[in-house]
Amino acid sequence: MPPRRGRTGAVNEGLTVEGLRKRYGPHTAVDGVSFTLPPGGSLALVGESGSGKTTTARMLVGLERADAGTVRLDGRDRSARARGRAERLARAREIQMVFQDPYLSLDPRVTVSGCLDEVLRLHTDLDGAGRRARAAELLDRVGLGSREASALPRGLSGGQRQRVAIARALAVEPRVLVLDEAVAALDVSIQAQILDLLREIRREAGVGYLFVTHDLAVVRHIADEVLVLRSGRIQEHGPVNRVLDAPRHPYTRLLLDSVPRRGWRPVG
Repeated sequence: MPPRRGRTGAVNEGLTVEGLRKRYGPHTAVDGVSFTLPPGGSLALVGESGSGKTTTARMLVGLERADAGTVRLDGRDRSARARGRAERLARAREIQMVFQDPYLSLDPRVTVSGCLDEVLRLHTDLDGAGRRARAAELLDRVGLGSREASALPRGLSGGQRQRVAIARALAVEPRVLVLDEAVAALDVSIQAQILDLLREIRREAGVGYLFVTHDLAVVRHIADEVLVLRSGRIQEHGPVNRVLDAPRHPYTRLLLDSVPRRGWRPVG
């Protein structure tokens, strides 16, 4: 089979992370993390708070600088500082991030359509009519319409705001979406809707997912592989079914044992 190529003709090799490290003073947040995400693949980073999963995610998108290690997308090194505005924008288009609380990442003074227009104005050559058409297309893609387009973030539900955040991330046609606890703040029924939406987008757009979560209950629904982190180090890594059904590391078994099951009742 010939290698897959992207819109620019570059070979799609996926995301490769090697030996990623990050320290904050005496504390090592990420210690030698390595993994690959194939084109269109989905990998879950799981672990307790403080495990290093969010720091890893922030280094991938450039919000944090790694102390050591490399991040490559399609063979291109993203670890070095970007040289100029054009390269920074190009990197931003390649890997986009969706945060846990979209209300904090959406400007409360800007309508949904204005939010999407800002992204399209920055990253595309579309004229005003083209941007409006693309914004409507993106909102329709995530199940929103004209009413939501004219609303401010405070006028939307939590699930609707997360759909807006996903639409904004998709506006630049990224190769990888990093989803940092993207459904953790939503109730269970809305979580299911967002996970279904993400599965559909991945199938149709071929975008890869790096799904950061502490909730093993959602991992089966979104990921092909799972990487278990503890204190910044990898404890276990493999296909989701193998890791969750037959974990090899005691820490993975501990995480699985902590997931509430049918009939579970709190003590006290």
